[in-house]
Amino acid sequence: MKVLLTTLNAKYIHINLAIRELYALNVHHTGLQWKEFTINEAQAPVAGYCSTFDVVAFSCYIWNITQTLEVAALIKQNNPACKIMLGGPEVSYEWQEVIAHSAIDYIVTGEGEIPFATFLNDYPNLQDVPSLVRKENGEVYCNPLETSFEVKNFEHIRPYQYDKPSDLYNKVAYLETSRGCPYKCEFCLASLDNKVRYLPDVHIKETLLYLMQHGRVIKFLDRTFNIKKDFTIDIFKFILANRKPENIFQFEITADIVHKDIIAFIQEHVPEGLFRFEIGIQTVNQKANLEVSRKQNFEKTKDVINQLRNKIEMHLDLIVGLPLDEFEDIKYSIEEVFKLYPPELQLGFLKFLKGTPMRHKVDAHEYVYDAKPPYQIISSKYLSQAQLQQITIVENALEIYWNKNRTQLTLKYVTEHYSIFDFLLGLGNHFLKTREFHKFGLEDLYTIIYDYATITFADDKILRQMITIDYALQNKIRPKVLFTEELDKASLSLFIKEHQLPHQQYRFAIIPVDFDYQHFVATYQILPATENVIVQYTGANKPTVYRMNVEV
Repeated sequence: MKVLLTTLNAKYIHINLAIRELYALNVHHTGLQWKEFTINEAQAPVAGYCSTFDVVAFSCYIWNITQTLEVAALIKQNNPACKIMLGGPEVSYEWQEVIAHSAIDYIVTGEGEIPFATFLNDYPNLQDVPSLVRKENGEVYCNPLETSFEVKNFEHIRPYQYDKPSDLYNKVAYLETSRGCPYKCEFCLASLDNKVRYLPDVHIKETLLYLMQHGRVIKFLDRTFNIKKDFTIDIFKFILANRKPENIFQFEITADIVHKDIIAFIQEHVPEGLFRFEIGIQTVNQKANLEVSRKQNFEKTKDVINQLRNKIEMHLDLIVGLPLDEFEDIKYSIEEVFKLYPPELQLGFLKFLKGTPMRHKVDAHEYVYDAKPPYQIISSKYLSQAQLQQITIVENALEIYWNKNRTQLTLKYVTEHYSIFDFLLGLGNHFLKTREFHKFGLEDLYTIIYDYATITFADDKILRQMITIDYALQNKIRPKVLFTEELDKASLSLFIKEHQLPHQQYRFAIIPVDFDYQHFVATYQILPATENVIVQYTGANKPTVYRMNVEV
């Protein structure tokens, strides 16, 4: 029997760990193969490849279930005898509608290790395959659920040994050191498994070592990596002892429980930029947190972030739409979290994932959500559809101008002097008057924000100067002059000559400003001054500020 383990990844750089683990556990089974595709590939060739197998097993998530069902239908057209199996979080709960799909023969609910192995060994006698939903002669049967997989059986499993080593370098490689989550956040599937089980140490370290040798970016899948202090520090030590210079490591942590010994270890031993921490703040509204069974001390979270920001790249997350979170509450959360100036701040919108307790609170909070994946909120008792649309505009402006590192100085200045939420909302609405959020050039971005600042903050010349500096720092090659704050070509040539700048070696942009630039970069505070910001271009590297306090 020829069996294919496969999935449709969201992007080419992504890797599916689940199908690799299932393959490694069952590699002895004759005829078993694995292959990945993406949701953006033409479906006919994907279905054509899969149609040559007797059984095709898809790993399913909210981002690929629609395309997976479409490919499954094409496979059945090509080869009606081919059996289609689905597994993964998207089909483990409320699977009745999915199994009714004419192309689907089997669904594995929950962890797939035991059911998949049993399926391979027993096929076609499937009555004893645990956690299997199957169709036979038009009838649907659901086998009893199995207990969770004993993760100690991963001890000798190396899921990436069947990849071409060269393929791993330009992709994000995923690694799990534990399963389960100690928290019970009702919007998250991880809350359904509160027993944290750690995989064998030898499996973790040998897999991690292999990924460090052949990969570049390694992301740990643990929902809260820092639960155990000693384990966390041990993995950090192993990384430091074996990493390559280009390696980057991403961890999802709960910031308000980070142990002081972990903080001390990072400060003493971890190089700047090696680790990225993803921190789900979600909301600073404690009533909303309690309503979804979420525990968080925002003051402790802020303190840990501030203690580690000099070493760790922080990615912070907020969720829009939690119960009891009204428009002003969300605005407050965004403004408070933005003041931490994380390199990336993601605004996610509440999704009603199958199996999560949030689906049972829909009526109580008057939720309306999209019936199709990813089941995103449309409105609630606390947020109208129009308000959600306004927050979406804020999200788009945030992504374009902050998360893409295009106007860091400008938005820090805005945060210190105005409402960053109101600024991004106004900027986003102004943007939409001339462009779509997914159709623009780099010059468009700066022209739009400059025009918005000129119209809305006409008396604030420092704001326009900040935009001009941000624009000047965007290109390796000196860009054309867009704004009057920058010296024109004739004045620039005279300035370079008078101050003997090395113009034969580099190019320069000169921006006269009314504040102490270095003081602002260090403190985010404006100290009045009359100086020039000199941006130097090498043509090969990012531009730098050459020197300050050159007399005007």
